[in-house]
Amino acid sequence: MTNNEPKLTKKQIAILEAATDLFAEKGYAGTSTSEIANKAEVAEGTIFKHFKSKKGLLLAVVSPMMVKWLAPMIKKDLNKVLDQEFEYIQDFIRAMIENRKEFIQKNLPMLKILVQEIPFHPDLKEKFIEYVGNDIFDKLREIVKYYQDKGQLADMKTDTIIRTVATSILSYIVARYVFLPEANWDDEEVETERIIQILESGIIQNK
Repeated sequence: MTNNEPKLTKKQIAILEAATDLFAEKGYAGTSTSEIANKAEVAEGTIFKHFKSKKGLLLAVVSPMMVKWLAPMIKKDLNKVLDQEFEYIQDFIRAMIENRKEFIQKNLPMLKILVQEIPFHPDLKEKFIEYVGNDIFDKLREIVKYYQDKGQLADMKTDTIIRTVATSILSYIVARYVFLPEANWDDEEVETERIIQILESGIIQNK
């Protein structure tokens, strides 16, 4: 927190912590302000005094988290993979899957809120793209071009390839570690190789 920002009171901190736990557990729509107030041990009116609305509370939870914590962490964590040079695109994808899996496991509550709420709140989506997406996409475009020049990726629009790979990776990781952890999954290596096989049938060029 910088000197230009107001310091949070104990009640505000308690409300934000309670909202984070409940939004992650039950989702935004499934959480009432009365539940947040009970968990934070404050009057329900105190929430509206400080945050105006439940939507305002959601933004107060997510926006600072994205600006100060999640965005820098995602970039730093992803750069561990993006700054390496892999000979084959398959090895790059394996490293990305392992990287995202570890990140999600370490930061599950906040990420559950983002995954659950971004599709229903365009302003959250815009903030996520603003703070996280643009820099990462520029690096990914360079990587796609690198593997296209090596003849390992299909000659199609770079953003199409990025979306295809990202969707394949994130849909698996979010399903396995966020929404369906108790499902009958195969070993992680088997699931990873299955994703690569699917991509090889479309965008990856096998020599």
